[in-house]
Parts: sequence; C-alpha cells; structure tokens
Amino acid sequence: MTDVNIIHESKQEHGLSREVLMNLGPQHPSTHGVLRLLLQMDGEIVKRIEPHIGLLHRGTEKLCESFTYTQIFPLTDRLDYLCQPSNNLGYALAVESLLDIKAPERAQYIRVLMAELSRISGHLLITGALPMDVGAITTLLYTMRDREMIMDLMEMISGARMHTSFCRVGGVREDLPDGCAERIIEFCDIFENSISDYENLVGNNRVFLARVENVGNITGEDAIALGLSGPCLRASGVDWDIRRDAPYEIYDRLDFNVIVRTDGDCYDRWKCRVDEMHESLKMIRQCVAQMQPGPFLLDDPKIAFPVNKDLLAHSMEAHIHHFKLAAEGFKVPKGEVYTAIEAPKGELGFYIVSDGSEKPFRVKIRAPSFVNLQALTDRTTNLKYLADVIAMIGSLDPVMKEVDK
Repeated sequence: MTDVNIIHESKQEHGLSREVLMNLGPQHPSTHGVLRLLLQMDGEIVKRIEPHIGLLHRGTEKLCESFTYTQIFPLTDRLDYLCQPSNNLGYALAVESLLDIKAPERAQYIRVLMAELSRISGHLLITGALPMDVGAITTLLYTMRDREMIMDLMEMISGARMHTSFCRVGGVREDLPDGCAERIIEFCDIFENSISDYENLVGNNRVFLARVENVGNITGEDAIALGLSGPCLRASGVDWDIRRDAPYEIYDRLDFNVIVRTDGDCYDRWKCRVDEMHESLKMIRQCVAQMQPGPFLLDDPKIAFPVNKDLLAHSMEAHIHHFKLAAEGFKVPKGEVYTAIEAPKGELGFYIVSDGSEKPFRVKIRAPSFVNLQALTDRTTNLKYLADVIAMIGSLDPVMKEVDK
C-alpha cells in the first residue's frame, strides 16, 4: 500500500494545492524489486527523489570471508541473477590474477560465449519490461519466450537454468556437451529475426516513444561524474566498453562494435541494449567458429579437480589432492587485486585481499546496478512527472539483489 503524508496545503486560484511525501515501494511492480523511493510531490510534479535501499541485504561480501575460493562461486550467481556466467567470470578472473594463472584457451572461449548469452538474457528482460512499465505488455511476452531458449542452452551446458556456477578457478566445470554448438547457432539464427520484431513492435510505436523519448536525460559529463557504466553510460555518448578498451579473455580476437548513442534519455538506454544484442550474437558466432578442441580446465591438482575421473579410481595421490581440495580449498598468495569485466549492467568489479590462506580476507564487489541507481535523482535528469520516474527506473535496469548484495 502506498503511504502518503501531506506536508503542505494551500488554497490557490485554481483550487487546493498539496505538497505530499509519498512512498513508492518497497513492494511495487514498477520498482523492479525491493526498492523504496521517497517522493516529494506537488500534485503530479516530482520535486525530490530519495531512494532507500538495503531491504534485500544478504551480507554477500562478509559471507565470502568464511567460504573457500571455490565455494564463493554460488554466491556470485546471486548478484545479478539474470546473468550468472558474467558474475562467475569476473570473480574467477580476480582469483586467477592473485594466483598468476590463466585458464586454457578453450575455457576462455566457453566463458565468453556464456557471458554473451547471459548478456542477451539480461537485456531481453528489460527490452520487454520497460515497454510494460509504460503500458505495453505484449513485448515482454515475446522476450520471455525467446529468453527460454537461452535458459535451455544454460541447462544443456551446466545442468542448471539459473544458478549455473559454471566457472571454476582455472577454467570451467565441464566441456560443452555434444551438439551444443549446433544448438547455439540455431538459437542465433532464430533470435536475429526476433530482435527486428521487437524494434518493429515498440521501437517505432508513438505511444512508447512519447513516454521514453527526452525523459530522464543524463549528459555524458553527469554520467561520468556519477560513475555510471555499461549501456547507461554509452547511451549518454561516452564511448567506453571494457571488452574493447581493457580486453580480457579472448575479446581482443573478436570483431564487434561498441554501441554508443547521444541523447542519454530512457529511449537511448533501451535502444542501446537492443543493438547490443545484435553485437552479442556476432560474438557468439565467432566464438563457436574459432573455438578449438583442448583442455577446459587447468591441469593443476592443487587448484582444480581432475578432469580425468578414472584417475581417482587408480591414483592415491589424485585421491588425496581431490579430498584436500574439496575439504580445505587451495591457498592463494598474500596480496590484493581489483579486476573488472563488462557485465550486462556495466562494470562489475571484484576487489579481493588475500592473507595467504584458503579463504579471502576481504572481498568488495563493485556492483553496476548499485552505482547506476545513483542516476535516479532530479538533480541530474529532467524527470518531471511521477510517470517519468517509472520509465527512468526501467531504463536503468537495476537488479536489487545486486544493489543490496
């Protein structure tokens, strides 16, 4: 139930005028999760917005301190739960940097392939949810239909539709199953046409455009000052993408365009994500074409479980390594590191301090949804009406589990 407090009331020529404080959320469909906004309103005019977060806080960073490095992967799944492979990848890269190791080439291709599939999965949700927020529900039904195909692929690869936990320090848990590459290419062929359908369905719809064009504009300077990243930053005209400007894994071998727009309004943030799905498809096709047979996990029994399961039945040494790795984990040299990747919502960073033991001393996560949510203020945007606030939240595409951590 929305709570309203009257803070000022006066009689005007045209009638009674009221200035009120209104709670939007924390349980409201348009807040995309457990988010409470305290709105100071003068009629329909928004005079001040005050976001209140923390209602979904789970202490992820603190939990990491009592888990081994391998046990932390499932925790990362639960940050942006639409794009788990990206979260796994960002964390794995940070630990591998501390260990000074690199995953085998095939593992890097599999990681990037899954990260781009999850990017499409994340973008699909908001491609349909933003039109729904402003009154057009049909697109969401189509995007959810197509997202099912990605969920099926995730299940085929990892055995899980959502919380994949597929990355490991030194590679990935398993190789791609037989027939997976063909299924992925089949998805690319089908989905390419679907993106055009979305653009035709709502991209040129005058009602949708009236609700999102020239609403919630953020300039490039403000976007940088706020620390925005990902599509929220590029929609404001800032040409920055970690995949191209600070490449990791095999992104430097892929040919893709960084989508940049200029107006920085709700429409540009929506369109940026739609166009990025085209680029993700290009990258997925290249990964499948370039990927060569080879190991998918580092051959180091003190860090990674043995790929050859038969070895466990015949080698006592392999058995001991397996037991110690499962029970105690592996030690990481003393030091600290920050690594960042271009996750679907923006820059996802992991800062890890190691004291040389099997568990991290400190983990700090730079969650893009948390930083991007700062743009939800009347100081940096041209939000005017209550209805604009709804469009603005949708265009920022926050995942509250990632915001609260």
